[in-house]
Formats: sequence, C-alpha cells, structure tokens
Amino acid sequence: MSFVVDRQFFTFAQEEPFRLESGATLSPVTVAYETYGTLNAAKSNAILICHALSGSGHAAGLHDEADAKPGWWDECIGPGKAFDTDQFFVICSNVLGSCYGSSGPPSINPATGRPYGLSFPVVTIGDMVRAQVHLVDHLGIAKLLCVAGGSMGGMQVLEWAAHHPERVGAVIPIATTARHSPMLIAFSEVGRQAIYADPAWNQGAYYDQPHKPDAGLAVARMVGHITYLSDESMQQKFGRRLKAREKYGFEFQTEFEVESYLKYNGSKFTERFDANSYLYVTKAMDYFDLTEATGTLTAAFHRSEHLKYLVISFTSDWLYPSYHSKELVRALNGVGADVTYLDIESSWGHDAFLLEVETMTNLLGSFIGRLAREAGV
Repeated sequence: MSFVVDRQFFTFAQEEPFRLESGATLSPVTVAYETYGTLNAAKSNAILICHALSGSGHAAGLHDEADAKPGWWDECIGPGKAFDTDQFFVICSNVLGSCYGSSGPPSINPATGRPYGLSFPVVTIGDMVRAQVHLVDHLGIAKLLCVAGGSMGGMQVLEWAAHHPERVGAVIPIATTARHSPMLIAFSEVGRQAIYADPAWNQGAYYDQPHKPDAGLAVARMVGHITYLSDESMQQKFGRRLKAREKYGFEFQTEFEVESYLKYNGSKFTERFDANSYLYVTKAMDYFDLTEATGTLTAAFHRSEHLKYLVISFTSDWLYPSYHSKELVRALNGVGADVTYLDIESSWGHDAFLLEVETMTNLLGSFIGRLAREAGV
C-alpha cells in the first residue's frame, strides 16, 4: 500500500542569480521536490532519485488518499522496497525546464508577471544537477549515499559522478548514455518539429490562448513512446490485431490496436505535460556530452575513481542500446573505479527499468544494502 506524501518547494538565487552553462542567469529559481523516509542524525542515509524526460519529483506514494496514481517509481521506493524508506531518506526533485513545479517555461517571469515561454533560458543537464546540489545543501546533507536514475535520470546521475564526485558515495546509472548519439538527437528533433508545426504553438506564447499545441505535443509523445518499446514487446502486446473491428475498413481511420494505443498515450500526455517544457528538456538531453570538456570519457571521470558504480542496461533497449553502457564501463575501468555492470535480458525495451520490478528490486536492493553496510548506515 502506498503512503501519502506532500510536494515541497525550495527557492534560491533571489539575491545572487543562478548562472547557467549558456551564460544566461535565472533569479529566483524554484525546485519542486518530495522526500520519503527520515534523514538520520548523521545525515548519512540520503539517496537522490533522478527522473526521466516526462517524470517529476513525485517518485513514490500518493498525494492524498483519493489519489489513484502513485509516483512513477513507486514499485521501488517505500518501506521494504529496493529504496527502503524504513532505512533511507529518499529525495526526488523536478528538473529545471520541466513543468511540475520547478522553474521552467510555464513559470511566471517576475520581470513581466507572465509565463516565461521561450524567454526562459535554455538549460542543460549540468544546470539541472547544480540546482539539485543547492537543494541537497538546503537539506543540510554534505554527502549523498547514492544517486540513481534511468534514461535522462541516468544522465543526471553521470553528471553528479563526473562533476560533483565529492558529494556522493555511489551512483546507479540505468538505461542511459554519457552523450546523445545522432540517432537520439534526430528523434528529439522530430518531436520538436511536431510541436513547432502546430498552429497553436504560437512561438511558445500560448499560455493565455484558448488552444494549446496539444496535437503537436501528442505526436511528439507518440514518436517518443515508440522508442521506449521494443519490436518483441510490441509483437506481444499488439501484434497486427485490429481495434474493435474484424476486417480492414479501407479508410484512413484508426484500425490497428497499436495505432489506438499510441493515440491514447499521446492524448493523455497533453493533459499532464507542457509543450515548451518538452522542447527544453529534449534540448538539454541533446546537449549532454560528458566528453565535451575533456575529450575522452575516461578523462571525464578522472576525479570519480573512488565512487562505486552499478551500471545497468537492457538487451532490447534500442533507444539507449547496451553499447552505451559498455562504453561507460570501459571508461570507468580506465580510471580504476569499482564498477558492477549488468546487461539484463528483457523484452520490454527502454521501459524495462520501470517494468522489470522483481529484477530491479533484487539488484538495487543488493547494491544499496552493500553501500549501507560499508557506510555503517
């Protein structure tokens, strides 16, 4: 049974603006977050969970007793689960640029009293993580026991390892990459172009308009959702079955179950996500490249050899294929890091880190238990 949690907010940079990697500044900056469990007296049992593209700081539990949908990683966070909240203090914050309470394009620009829209500065994964560092400071935590996350969350995990290694003891990057490949950038751009092409987008100035670019955002989500699945999982789930009919209609209507599924998910996505935020978050993912500053991935981790790593990939993930994780492991081996790598057999594609609950619970629980024992938590 899920527990009830409250969303919290931390605002900083009121007096001294927060400088972004682009050179632009933000002031003030708000981070929406949730916490689960209790921080111990030594403040040594804190774990930060990082969310993926469309996720939020609501990683576990329910917002109230009437809430029908628990947080996005509720299967793994809670009493007796992989991230055991009877033992650990778990934190999850919404990233900058998103639309779930943290500063982003839907936020009110204090200079104008209106939503930022495209006047919100472009942010990077590095900017998102530095905002998380401010949050961790606010919570009085000098060093996190662990940082974990999948997909874009895994990018944040690697950013912590490469640029803030003194603030964390271990990292768990799951189904992720150290840099976006051309194929990944291409998929991001198709989604953005779908939004640009929607007449209601209006160059991002749609917040006070009667219509929003829902059609474009829905198409972007449909394209993205295909990449989260796999050929095998789609065969198992849909095959070539028709939806509510026995034969082809020879017309341009939704006929196949897979078409209906994608349209439904695209439509539902528009009810909870912001089109401009989709642009900002996907651009941050495309910019992510840990080799940019150092030239090599091994050099990017030259200060991180003391960390413990659990790197996880999935055999059917074609969004972030296993070679991304293997490249990461080679770089970590190059600096002599303590690395455990698992390429898990699964038919679920990229979404496997959310769907292979029993496997993930066993792996994560074992690794985090080891961290706790070694740290005396």
